[in-house]
Amino acid sequence: MPLVSILNEVRKARANGYAIPLFDTFDMLSAQGIFAALVRKQAPGIVAVYSNVLDRPNSRAFVEFLRIMAAEAAVPVSIMLDHGASFEQCVKALSYGFTDVMYDGSSLSLEENITATSMVVRAAHAVGAAVEAELGHVGEGHTYQAFGAKGEGFTDPETVERFIEETGVDLLAIAIGTAHGQYAGEPKISLDLLAKIRERVDIPLVLHGGSGLTDEQYKASISKGISKINIFTDLSLEAKRRIIQTAQTDGASYFDLMAQIRPAFRDRCEYYLDVFGATGKAD
Repeated sequence: MPLVSILNEVRKARANGYAIPLFDTFDMLSAQGIFAALVRKQAPGIVAVYSNVLDRPNSRAFVEFLRIMAAEAAVPVSIMLDHGASFEQCVKALSYGFTDVMYDGSSLSLEENITATSMVVRAAHAVGAAVEAELGHVGEGHTYQAFGAKGEGFTDPETVERFIEETGVDLLAIAIGTAHGQYAGEPKISLDLLAKIRERVDIPLVLHGGSGLTDEQYKASISKGISKINIFTDLSLEAKRRIIQTAQTDGASYFDLMAQIRPAFRDRCEYYLDVFGATGKAD
């Protein structure tokens, strides 16, 4: 299937009450598991590359591998930069053939975030790519009790309309209680804040730090307006668990260990596709 921006698929999800998953990958084996899940479940999805991967040797070759996999998949798949750290990095991703980019200016002031995001939007839209930005700040799970549990860094609903109008951004990642990585404590999602934001804007809203939530929290977030959810930590933990289990068997080889990654990612991705309601939504 031709490689295109995921924006139309996310808009469909927004209109029909389900969510498109974004699955991060750092290597070929995990990517193969992600693609296998999307095809088996006949679901649209996003395969994402975290920003620091672009600084690795042979990063262009890895992205080209993903692009070929996506083009050969019989379902809508996009390749997205996750947490682009600068305008230059987003442009580099676009030059590599990414269909969409996420620029993360959440650590900047509102004015600086608007200015930087606007630059990325102009560059991306010029080549037909969609842009996601972050307003508020989704922190790290290991320090969750110091910020997320207290509501610090949450998106201010009073700023979202201005941010979207002045940047022209296509998707908006918001901070409502999630965090990246494993949580120190249980995540608390502010569905009331999500509802307030949803009332003010019409573009698709995104939930980062999706690993570690309950099925009920996923479904409630989707019902209140989330149309895209980012997942990686849980996928990596399942692969780690299977590798360790295999390593403890007599005679386990390198090949035995590596053989655990693809099915681990496939199985967990299939689970999320079902929970998010994306299964069977591929045209």
